[in-house]
Amino acid sequence: MIHTAKKLLVLSLIACLAALLSATGTTARAQEPTLQPKGLERAGIYALRQINPNLTGDGVKFAVICRSITYIDGEPQNDYRPDIEHNCFKASSLSFYDLGQPPAAISPHSTAICSILLGEDPDAFHPQIGKFHFQGAAPQAQADIYEFWHFLTNNVFGHIPPDADVVTIGNGIQFEDWWTRGIESLAEHYGLIVVAAIGNGTNAHDPVLYPGAGANVIGVGVVDSVNTEDIATNLAHFALAYPEHSSFGPTGNAQCKPDIVAPGNCLAADDNKPNGYEPTGNWSSFSTPIVAGTIGLLVQKAKQDINLSPAISPEGGNCVIKAILLNSAVKLPYWHKGRLQTDDDHTAPLDHIQGAGMLNAVGAYNHLIAGLNEPGNVSTIGWDLNQLDNSQRMGNVYKITLTEPADKFITVTVVWNKHYDRTYPFEPAPEKDSNLRLELWAVDPDNSSNDYLLDYSDSNVDNIEHIYVLANPNYTNYEIVLSLNDTDDPREIALIQRYGLAWNISDKQEADSIFWYDLNGDGVVNESDFTILLNNILNSTKSPEGYLLGDINADGAIDINDFKILWEHNNRQADWYTKQEDSSY
Repeated sequence: MIHTAKKLLVLSLIACLAALLSATGTTARAQEPTLQPKGLERAGIYALRQINPNLTGDGVKFAVICRSITYIDGEPQNDYRPDIEHNCFKASSLSFYDLGQPPAAISPHSTAICSILLGEDPDAFHPQIGKFHFQGAAPQAQADIYEFWHFLTNNVFGHIPPDADVVTIGNGIQFEDWWTRGIESLAEHYGLIVVAAIGNGTNAHDPVLYPGAGANVIGVGVVDSVNTEDIATNLAHFALAYPEHSSFGPTGNAQCKPDIVAPGNCLAADDNKPNGYEPTGNWSSFSTPIVAGTIGLLVQKAKQDINLSPAISPEGGNCVIKAILLNSAVKLPYWHKGRLQTDDDHTAPLDHIQGAGMLNAVGAYNHLIAGLNEPGNVSTIGWDLNQLDNSQRMGNVYKITLTEPADKFITVTVVWNKHYDRTYPFEPAPEKDSNLRLELWAVDPDNSSNDYLLDYSDSNVDNIEHIYVLANPNYTNYEIVLSLNDTDDPREIALIQRYGLAWNISDKQEADSIFWYDLNGDGVVNESDFTILLNNILNSTKSPEGYLLGDINADGAIDINDFKILWEHNNRQADWYTKQEDSSY
C-alpha cells in the first residue's frame, strides 16, 4: 500500500513536471516575437531571408530622397530627416545631405519610410499587437538621406549620380519637368536604379506622378491592406490595388504605369516616440521602400557573385533589375493588359493599375540566381543583358523546352532605356530611341510549318514589353524572339539598343481568390460589394476610359453576368474575417 502511494506520488510529480515543462515551452513559443511590417512578409522579403539569411543589405548603399515637410515662400525648411533617436535606427548607418539652412529637423514621413527600408528593433511593442521584432527590408544597408532640393541642385542639375546602388523617392509631381528628365538621364547614362512612388489615386486627386511615371524609373503603386476593425488583421493581410488609393495609367504620353505594386499599410516608426510604431495607411510612399529594399537584396547578391555582376552593370544593369522585378511579379485578381477588353492587348504591355503585378521577392531572387543566359538554348528561368542593332534582321532568339507544358504560364519581359541629353534641361533624344518587339513562338522541331506565333507585345510608346500567356499543352518547344521594330523610321546609321531580358515558367495561379468578389476588402461578400459592383457597372458605361474593378468573368465588360457570379458567392468569408465591434484603429 505504501509502495502504491509512493508510486502514485511519483507519477503525479512527473505529470506535474511534464505539464510545467509543456506550459513553459508553450509560453516560450508564444513569446517569440513575430516580424513586422507584415507588408514585407506579403512581398516575400522575410521568406527570402529564410532562404538566404545573409541577405540583409550588407554592402549596399541607398540614396533616399526626402522632401521637406515645411515650405516658406517656396523655400524648403529642412525638416526632411528621419528621427534617428528612434530605437529602430540605433544600428543604422545614415548620412545626411541638405542645404544647411535652416537647421535640419525631423519629418514623420521620412521616419516611416526609412524605418520600412532600414530599421531594426528586436524589442518593438504596440499596445494592440503586443511584442514584435521590427525588421526593415535591408536593415544592414547604408543610406545617404538627401533633402529633395539639395539632390536636385547638386546631383540632378549637375548630372552627377549619387554614390549609391539604388535611389528611392517617395514624392512626385503631375507633369514632367527638367529634374524628372534629369533623373531619367542619370538612369540611362549610369545604369542607375531609381524607384519612385506613382501617386495615391483618385481620392488624393493624384494622376500618375513623375518621376515614377518616367520611362527609365521603376514606378510603384500600392496594394491596400484589408479593411476590418482589427488592427492586427489589417496589417497582416492585403487585398488589391484600388484606383482610389493607387494612381493608374496610362500616362499623358500613353505609357503604361505603374510598373509594379507592393503592400502599403505598414507598421512603421513613429517620430518623436523612440519606442513608438503606428500603421502608415495605404500610401505609395510606403510601398516604394519595400520595392527598393527588395532590389537592394538583389544588388547585394549580385555583388557577392561575379557571375551575377552583369545584372548591376552601369551599362544597362538597371534594365536587367527592372525586367527581373516585373517578370517575377504575381498577378492579382483583375490583372489584364491595358484597358478593359476581351482580347490580350498587344500594344499595352502592362495592367494600368497593377503594372506587371505584385512584388515577389523570392521569385525575383530565383530569377537572378538562375544566371545570365545568352541567345540560343536557355533554361526555363533566367535573364540576359544584351543588345540589338538594326543590322540584325533576325533579332535575338532564346529557345526554351518545357517537359510538361500543360497548365504552365510563360512570362517574358524586356526593358530598355529611353535616351535623354546629359545637360540641363535634359531634353529627350528620340532620334536615339528604338522600338523593340517581343514575340513568343510555339515551335514544332519536326515540322516548321506547324510553328505559330503564340503571343507578342509591341507597344509604340513604352520601353517595356511583357508577355504572360498559357503554354500550348501540345507544344514543348518555344522561342522568345526579340527584334527591332523600326521599319517605319529607317535610320541611316547603325542603331544599337542595349536591353535587359527576363523569362520564366510558372504554374497556373489560384483563380478563386476572395478578392474577385470581396470588392471592398473587408473579408466578407455582402451588400457592400454588390453596391460597388452596381456603381462600377453604371460608371463603366459613362467612363469607358476609366479603371474599374468588377469584370469577374473576364469577358471584357462589367455587366449583369458579373453580378450573377457575385451573387453565387454571397456571404463568402475570408479565413481572417473578423467582426470585432470595438476598436480604436
